[in-house]
Amino acid sequence: MVGSATARELLLVVAMAVVGLLLATVAAFTPWPVTPGGSAPSSLVDLQGPPVPPEPVGSTAG
Repeated sequence: MVGSATARELLLVVAMAVVGLLLATVAAFTPWPVTPGGSAPSSLVDLQGPPVPPEPVGSTAG
């Protein structure tokens, strides 16, 4: 009796994890609208850092 309840609860936890992964996959690869009337192509975000600032003119080291 206790084993049946445990198995049912574990099955529920695994099923919820699978549903969560499916929803996360759909959210990651579904196109997000750029404008109210159009949609953007689906793609992953390209991570870029800020540009390197130029060195100040006339600075000296030392």
